[in-house]
Amino acid sequence: MATGTEGSTRWPAITKDVAAFPVQPNLADYDAARRDFSWDQARQALAGLPGGRGLNIAYEAVDRHVAEGRGGKEALRFVQADGGTRSLSYGDLADQTNRFAAVLRSLGVGRGERVFSFLGRSPGLYVAVLGTFKNGSVFCPLFSAFGPEPVRQRLHLGAGRVLVTTKTLYRKKVAPLRDTLPELRHVLLVDADGSPEPGTLDLARLLAGADPIDAVADTQPEDMALLHFTSGTTGTPKGAIHVHGAVAAHYATGLYALDLHPDDIYWCTADPGWVTGTSYGIIAPLVHGVTAIVDEEELDADRWYRILAEQRVTVWYTAPTALRMLMKAGAERAAGHDLSALRFIASVGEPLNPEAVVWGQDVLGLPVHDNWWQTETGGIMIANYPAMDIRPGSMGRPLPGIEAALVARDADGKPVLRDGQAVLVTEPDAMGELALRPGWPSMFRGYLNEEERYRRCFAGGWYLTGDLAKRDGDGYFWFVGRGDDVIKSSGHLIGPFEVESCLMEHPAVAEAGVIGVPDPVAGEVVKAFVELKPGNEPTEELQLDIIGFARKRLGAAVAPRLLDFTATLPKTRSGKILRRLLKSRELGLPEGDTSTLESPAGPAVTLKDQP
Repeated sequence: MATGTEGSTRWPAITKDVAAFPVQPNLADYDAARRDFSWDQARQALAGLPGGRGLNIAYEAVDRHVAEGRGGKEALRFVQADGGTRSLSYGDLADQTNRFAAVLRSLGVGRGERVFSFLGRSPGLYVAVLGTFKNGSVFCPLFSAFGPEPVRQRLHLGAGRVLVTTKTLYRKKVAPLRDTLPELRHVLLVDADGSPEPGTLDLARLLAGADPIDAVADTQPEDMALLHFTSGTTGTPKGAIHVHGAVAAHYATGLYALDLHPDDIYWCTADPGWVTGTSYGIIAPLVHGVTAIVDEEELDADRWYRILAEQRVTVWYTAPTALRMLMKAGAERAAGHDLSALRFIASVGEPLNPEAVVWGQDVLGLPVHDNWWQTETGGIMIANYPAMDIRPGSMGRPLPGIEAALVARDADGKPVLRDGQAVLVTEPDAMGELALRPGWPSMFRGYLNEEERYRRCFAGGWYLTGDLAKRDGDGYFWFVGRGDDVIKSSGHLIGPFEVESCLMEHPAVAEAGVIGVPDPVAGEVVKAFVELKPGNEPTEELQLDIIGFARKRLGAAVAPRLLDFTATLPKTRSGKILRRLLKSRELGLPEGDTSTLESPAGPAVTLKDQP
């Protein structure tokens, strides 16, 4: 990906004729918006609970619209496998989420207790999210492609009391592990059809018999609402805590970064198992009262173009991986579809290569607007805006209310501090660690049960993102790379430790190191280097067996796509695997400081390219 000054030099800026736009942008003057904005102002745009009782995400997303006479408006439009649609109005959503909250109360599920979902993009998922908020409980989504072990681990770490899932997912991935999850009291099946599995409940029957709650729980802005697990480079997944007050940021970023207007037909392609699918597939569009499209199926180029055309989508928020797959399918696939309703395209998940930005302009008639944020930030922090010229390859400029900077790092990758304050990189096109001044509403409030891990994210008055970036002379930020080893593949954040731990459960594996290697479609794919136990030979059959073993446990989205055998893995004297060195040698990059190296990497044995 072209970054920094190279990106701005190679790819000319895409200019905008804002006066000709069919809808005038909410953010027309960037500098004025930054000067005049305050988070208090953003909060005043919210309704708050009736009687000044507090703030609740679900009330802002659903009930306020009903109270203000918009209950008949279409809230969610689900596109089914055959192309047909089914919809929920804001009034429907209010009733069903009130019933779900009532079901939780009848089961004794209280405030602050965790409700997990393990579902595809179906109406039941969206009802569960919002109904959980209404009960004052905490929602935690799981990606439906996870294997059994990631599901077990997150349910355990999050002390899940309730799991909402399907018969098939329960039988395959949860039932065999149920005995290891003593805190999981209730499993609600959305498709039990009157015959729930042993130890589970029929959610449809419970909803039908429930008396809808009369009032949303009196939650306060700092009450915990969401728990999103994100992988780290070592240790277990981290449970990032988000609060009801985050809805102010969802509102403001939906207004400015996604340019949502009341009559929009909006499609966020992200799965709610990930933070984008929750923040921008559910909360932001519903808070703005728009109609949100939900595709119940997976990515298919012709299907996606049909959805954009037939559903008359106006604002589309997708991922670089999806855009690259559409590019690979060929421009002619888009030619037969009427995309004239589309007025704004944005992307997130990993850095958007400049070619994709320009491809959008050439093929879709609109450039793609990259933006940047993290699970921990809870919402979009840096973006390209409708009224602002695009510099392809740049993540854009900070949102109103967001102060971003670059913090200098020492040779060990630690922030440079002077008199307790972070030293900032101020010269143009110089690299530093991207940092944000704390205080925006959707900032995570902690990692669940890991206070020290949370504190390490802050230094010298800044939240340290772990991403390396540059900033040009006009204030555009350019992504350089991760400061750690997290792998970004098709919009998924994959922690090497989780994958390595799974590989080492295979009886032939002594040790494993995992890195991300570049892929033209996924951004990165997972590659594993495996040391075998004595008595095992590096054969093609064993290679495929280990990959299949990992896929069964982790799911295809997380398991290694590529695998090489090696005699030894490079390690420090303390026994830490140097993934950085594995990656440098794999890609032919400078190895950097190897002074802490205890054992060099042995030669890799590549048998074949795996599918």
